Amino acid sequence: MLRHRQVLYFKPDLLNCIYQIMKKQEKHIMEEPSPDYEKAELDLLKTALKRSYTERFHTMTKLMKMNIMFRQAQIKHKPSH
Repeated sequence: MLRHRQVLYFKPDLLNCIYQIMKKQEKHIMEEPSPDYEKAELDLLKTALKRSYTERFHTMTKLMKMNIMFRQAQIKHKPSH
């Protein structure tokens, strides 16, 4: 049993309406809010200024210890043969 293809006919007004809706949806997809890097940087600076000297000291010593650990690390690789 063979089925015949169904052909859909649209009125020009309906096609125009569908086209306009698709165009609006495309605009909404394309419009993304631009990131505000200056505000983000100022927020980070404000939070950093709120930290006490002891917090800053402890953070710096942790970073220094990590730096020493990474410098002394040795990477060893066994060939897969």
